[in-house]
This record gives sequence, C-alpha cells and structure tokens, in this order.
Amino acid sequence: MGLFSWLFGQFIDVIEWTDDSQDTMVYRFNRQGNEIKYGAKLTVRESQIAVFVNEGEIADVLQPGIYELETNNIPILTNLQHWDHGFNSPFKAEVYFLNTKRFIDLKWGTKNPIMVRDPEFSMVRLRAFGTYEIRIKDAKTFLTEIVGTDGHFTTDEVEDQLTNLIVSKFATIMGSDNTPVLDLAANYERFGAFVTEHIAPAFEEYGLELTKMLVENISLPEDVEKAIDARSSREMTGDLSEHIQYQSGQALANGSGSASDMVGMGAGMAMGQQMANSMNAPPTVPNQIVQYFVAVGEKYEGPYSFEHIESDIVDGKINQKTLIWTQGMEKWKTASTLFANKFFQTPPPLK
Repeated sequence: MGLFSWLFGQFIDVIEWTDDSQDTMVYRFNRQGNEIKYGAKLTVRESQIAVFVNEGEIADVLQPGIYELETNNIPILTNLQHWDHGFNSPFKAEVYFLNTKRFIDLKWGTKNPIMVRDPEFSMVRLRAFGTYEIRIKDAKTFLTEIVGTDGHFTTDEVEDQLTNLIVSKFATIMGSDNTPVLDLAANYERFGAFVTEHIAPAFEEYGLELTKMLVENISLPEDVEKAIDARSSREMTGDLSEHIQYQSGQALANGSGSASDMVGMGAGMAMGQQMANSMNAPPTVPNQIVQYFVAVGEKYEGPYSFEHIESDIVDGKINQKTLIWTQGMEKWKTASTLFANKFFQTPPPLK
C-alpha cells in the first residue's frame, strides 16, 4: 500500500447505519479515531435522523436523504469548522443516528396496588398492567436529556423510567376517575385513550411521543375477587330451598348407588328441606298453648301468650300494623286482623 493510499484510508468518506435490531434507539457512528472527509457521503434512511455533534455541542440535524457533507447542507458545522473561510480539510465530529420508528409492545404495570374510592365497594385496591408505544419526537431534547454520550442506546435503558412515569400518572388519574370498578373492563379502550392524552405531555419533556397506551387488565385483590364470586353465586342460586334440593339431587346422582348411600342422601334432602323451612318461619312451640311471635324490625320476638299480647296492645307497644304469627298460619298478619276487637276496646290517648 502506497503512502497516499494509506493516507486517504484514514479519512471516512461514507457514513451510514443499518440495523436489524428492534430495540436500538440511538447509535453513534464508529469512526475509530479517523477523521471525516470533507464532501463525504452521508446516507440517512427512512425512519432515521442524523445528528452531528462537534466538540460536545449539537450542530446539524439531518432528515432522511443522501447528503454530500459540505457547506450547503451542514451550515452549523460549517460555522463551527470555519469552512466559510475556505477551510475544507477533514474534520472530527460525532455522528449520531436516531431511530424514529415506533417502538411497540413496551410493558408497564403497577408494582403496588392503587387505593381508590368506588361507588359500590367504597374503597378498593387495584392493580393494572398493559403495553405502550413510543417514538423519538425531538432529536436534540432526547440526546441531551436522556442519551448523553451513550453510543448504543436501547429501549431497555429508558423503559423503567417511562414505566415509573406512567404508573405515577396512572395512579393520579385513577384516583380522580369515577368509573365503577365493575365497569372498567367495558371501558378499557376509552380509558386507555384518556390516560394516553393525560400522560403524553410528560413524555414530551424527554423528547419522546407516547403514541398509544393500552390497558390490558385492571384487577382487584384476590380476597375481594373471592367475595364477588361468592356474591354472584348467591344471586345465581335464586330460591334457597330449591337450591338445597338441587344440590342434594346432584349429590345423589353422583353417589355410589348403594342402599346406605340412598338412605343417607334421603336424610340429607329431608334435613335440607327442614333447614330451608326454618329460615322462612319462626320455630314451633312444643306445647298446645297458643303462643304468638311479634315482628320487631327485621327480627321477631316471642313466643308470647295471649295475655302478653293483650297487655302490649293496651300499653301501645303493639299497634294495628304490627305483624304477628302463630303456629298454623301460612304467613304473618297484622295485629288489627287478629285482634280487631282489642284495638276498639283500647281507650284513646288522654292528650
């Protein structure tokens, strides 16, 4: 190799960057100490931006295209290098390629539950997770605020910070939203758009654009989910006595079929029926004396004798609308229906 061949080999005349990775956001062109030849060819592909940095200062930002590095297309660097005075020798400068494509499927999620108020459950703790998409919007801001002098910057280096930013903003938005917890699943798309709109300005401070944020799931604590499942099961069973009979029938159908099993199941069904009846009516009185039960709010008191009932009517403790039940009656009846003559015999108030 001749002297001139070696000398010209020390100058870089082609600058470009190709990358097949999916997570590289910024790449610094490796010139290995060599100087860039004045008039060198620079190729900036679609979804790329090239940024020249001269002695630590950002100079020119070039959009996609093919450039010949001279005074016309890098005016700031020309100024810094004094090429406007006819000086066009090789120069040293750093070239950063920024990947402006959309970076997708970045994960976010709450590390700890978020406490929120809910119109149905009062206060609940929620966990949430999903994905988001970003791209570089302002090359200078992104380089100065995030990348610095990093020569190979990937999404992994900024993902944790962006996730923390999302979660902190998400907690604030969740706290101010009035959507009931049970209705959130039906509003994931609307909620994701709402959150994106309110979080996007915080990303712009880093030179990034939050293009989309998806809410994949908002979940309740395990014990709360079990309570909801239990409540749903109770509502689905309907009439309690019918449900007990159904369960007994299912157990009978799934049994071994032996005579002892049949007897046991039959006793179980009878017991289930008795339990259902006992929950719908007061207990029976063992003797033959007529005894009465009096409804007080959602409970009942008794049993009381006829004389006790008569005394309470006189004292005004039992009025005409008070519900009373005794053995043999299908349902509760008002006191005025059972003891009409007692009310007419009661003297009116003195005042």
